[in-house]
Amino acid sequence: MVVLAVTVLTVTAACGVLTPDAPPPAPRVTVSPDVARAKIAPPQPVPPVSFTVLAAGDLLPHGPVVRSADGGERFDRLLAGLDPWVAGADLALCHLEVPVAPDGTAPSGYPIFGAPPELVPALADQGWDGCSTASNHSVDRGYAGVVTTLDALDAAGMGHVGTARSHREQSRPQRYELERSGRSLVVAHLSATYGLNGLPMPSEAPWAVDLIDTGALVRAAVKARDRGGADVVVVSVHAGTEYTEVLTEQQVDVAAALAASGAVDLVIGHHAHVPQRIERLDGGPHGAGMWVAHGLGNLLSNQSASCCDARTSSGVLLTATITEERPSAPALVTDVRWTASTVDIPAGHRVQVLDGSPPRSTTLDRRERRVRHELVADAVGGKARERSEPPRPTGDQPTVLPRVPAGG
Repeated sequence: MVVLAVTVLTVTAACGVLTPDAPPPAPRVTVSPDVARAKIAPPQPVPPVSFTVLAAGDLLPHGPVVRSADGGERFDRLLAGLDPWVAGADLALCHLEVPVAPDGTAPSGYPIFGAPPELVPALADQGWDGCSTASNHSVDRGYAGVVTTLDALDAAGMGHVGTARSHREQSRPQRYELERSGRSLVVAHLSATYGLNGLPMPSEAPWAVDLIDTGALVRAAVKARDRGGADVVVVSVHAGTEYTEVLTEQQVDVAAALAASGAVDLVIGHHAHVPQRIERLDGGPHGAGMWVAHGLGNLLSNQSASCCDARTSSGVLLTATITEERPSAPALVTDVRWTASTVDIPAGHRVQVLDGSPPRSTTLDRRERRVRHELVADAVGGKARERSEPPRPTGDQPTVLPRVPAGG
């Protein structure tokens, strides 16, 4: 009888009937299929972010160029052929080779330049975010020209680097901040020139123009990363021999040292007024290599075969793509491409892009456009691919961070 009683109690408890000695059953929890799937689904990968940097050749407003721009009032008309390229870039950097004429002085061309003040707002309206300003013409108008130029760029909301109004400003790179997918990426820009055409550095401002000092450039690049929060460092180098594709020893040595430093992502060259080769050097940040465009030729000038060299009529639009694979990964230059540009002088110094698209008002026939394109292609070489379509914005416009904070 005892055995039978125990057996019954055990079975009864298993059937869910409470007995004085049996614990309550565990509560039943029902999980919907959607919740179950959510619990076991793997985390979604964070997509990479990327943006483009556009750079161009020398802005050299000779007297005839200024006349074509109605004394400076219509630079937009001369530059209009670049509109989709500048608008499509995430960060557009020009090279303003000459100072702006100080107040009370007239614009002037070669050999002592002074650009009309209207040039700078025309560049800003087109979409350029900033310019390098260190060149052999930086002090053509003395220290007053340096100050006037940087004041004009500030007023237009553009960045600048290579010349300075104070020692503190000289010690700072120009930084640009881009927000992409909730991540902030900072590009630092440095600029230096080989010399000043024999003109003296302003005595009242011995720091007014950055001259090429490889060690100083490397230290500035490292500082921009370590203390300035830069993810990418771009260096503009104004050097070389005019009207030749042959690189000088200085160009080669400076590029090699910057690549070996591991602190510079991209080098942009100016001064030769003709396109020069584009190549990728060993080194660079994280050993990923460093791209260098030794010379981007002319963007806007009055130079041509009639005065100088046939290649001075043309230049290079350089498009570099920067990619950050994930938040913890470095931002690296993952693609560099070139596009040929040229100036149609008889049409009123209209800049044209030789990308195969139908040209705007031009005097250049198909054969001449092809010849100019081939000259650029031969000069840049085959290390970088050609780009035939403008880039497209990947996000909001960059924020131009002041080199010297307000009140500083």
